[in-house]
Amino acid sequence: MKRGYTHIKKQGCQILEMRQAGLTRQEIADELGLSKEQVKWWVNRYNRRKAADGSGLPKVRGRKAAVTLAEYKYENKRLKMENELLRDFLRLAGRR
Repeated sequence: MKRGYTHIKKQGCQILEMRQAGLTRQEIADELGLSKEQVKWWVNRYNRRKAADGSGLPKVRGRKAAVTLAEYKYENKRLKMENELLRDFLRLAGRR
């Protein structure tokens, strides 16, 4: 028998203990009177929060910062130098 609304945070410790004991999500849901999806979502949110707390950095959202003109110029210069080195190497190896 499923219950109505349940504040699942109150049962967080129980869910963790059951997961560590090796119970499946369905078994936990049946034991606590929740749906399998509620248990799944709670475990996923818990894991995301735990991962975020471990790194100490917030999750980056949105677009990356635009690349500046100076960065493009630097990359262009680096690639030209690399092409020149490869051309010289091929010339010395007698392949060109």
